[in-house]
Amino acid sequence: MEESPVDEPSAHKPPRDPGLKRTLGVFDAVVVGLGAMIGAGIFAALAPAARAVGPAGAALLTALGLAAVVAYCNARSSARLAARYPSSGGTYVYGRERLGPFWGYLAGWGFVVGKTASCAAMALTVGAYLWPERQHAVAVAAVLALTAASYGGVQKSARIARVIVAAVLVVLAAVVVVCLTSHAAEPGRLGGGPAVDGLWGVARGAGVAGLLQGAGLLFFAFAGYARITTLGEEVRDPDRTIPRAVPIALGIALLVYAAVAVAVLTVLGGGALAESTAPPADAVRAAGWPGLAPVVRAGAALAALGSLLALVLGVSRTALAMARDGHLPRVLAAVHPRRRVPHHAEFAVGTVVALLAATTDLRGAIGFSSFGVLAYYAIANASAWTLDSGVKDRAGAAVGLAGCVALACALPLASAVAGAAVLLSGAAVYAVRSRRGHAM
Repeated sequence: MEESPVDEPSAHKPPRDPGLKRTLGVFDAVVVGLGAMIGAGIFAALAPAARAVGPAGAALLTALGLAAVVAYCNARSSARLAARYPSSGGTYVYGRERLGPFWGYLAGWGFVVGKTASCAAMALTVGAYLWPERQHAVAVAAVLALTAASYGGVQKSARIARVIVAAVLVVLAAVVVVCLTSHAAEPGRLGGGPAVDGLWGVARGAGVAGLLQGAGLLFFAFAGYARITTLGEEVRDPDRTIPRAVPIALGIALLVYAAVAVAVLTVLGGGALAESTAPPADAVRAAGWPGLAPVVRAGAALAALGSLLALVLGVSRTALAMARDGHLPRVLAAVHPRRRVPHHAEFAVGTVVALLAATTDLRGAIGFSSFGVLAYYAIANASAWTLDSGVKDRAGAAVGLAGCVALACALPLASAVAGAAVLLSGAAVYAVRSRRGHAM
């Protein structure tokens, strides 16, 4: 297959690395995105979002819908940009090409820093579900194992993700069936009480700020489709594959989230859901199936493993793209001559994540990561706005940009402040390096 122009050496430059190998089709790209989304969201974000919106079940479902709308607009923008620029790096590349080097750098900086913390959080989630007394040791082992799997090639990683996603979907289907057919299920818990009358009533009942904060936390669960675009250099026929894979993955994830949220709400209700540390497991116990709870916990651990694998892939590819341009140490731009993977970047990411997982409690990383991801997609939407396109595409980019800004500002104050500090520190590094006029 003909290589992308990005990978061809110029007549005026020495040949670069051989580039990454294009092996992923639509199905594998969808699976990679699902592995990131389902693992991060359904077991981690429902309870914090329920606390943000209050006890009304309708408010949680409305927040889920708002997060999905913003995610869909982001997905359209990302898919259009990925088809135009099918190389590793995602919004780092899009911002650089459409808005200028600084905006691309800022997107890449926010993604690498925020998602490295998310990797550690997912690893700690694996430890918490499998062996709480040895949480950190299990987390480090998970990071090392999945880094080794990623080193074996993106196709191997996609096969592992396929198995994980299939197993998690089976577990979640069991949760939905058990809860909805249980005597404990009460459809009335999906409502919001007498104060709720349509969307505006939900907003008045939960509070606009609460709805936006809940949507911002739930948006964390949808962010996995970015992994498809950051793997653009390893996708076959990217101008067709990526625009198809992104909305498919997002649509499947939304259906799964909605089904599980409805099932859990009908059994636990909004108040109990907000206090739960493991909503799907607590829901099956309340539904009269306590024997299924260990299976659900195992499914949660698998889902977190799937998220961790997809995150390692995405962060290492963005680090590769930034290293190629000198924004990170150039040694990270190396591509293995046989496996055609960014092995130095993968090793560096795995090492940093393992150290964080061994020494840090990152339970607050969801809000911090959400801020960085929303900033990342805000730049993606601004980049998509500059493409030659019709009114519909530009309207989607505008809605996505406005939605990202609104949800980022509505996040808990500590998360927003920490995220803004990270972006400002990245901008300061860029300014210093630009003044010195040399790369790393």
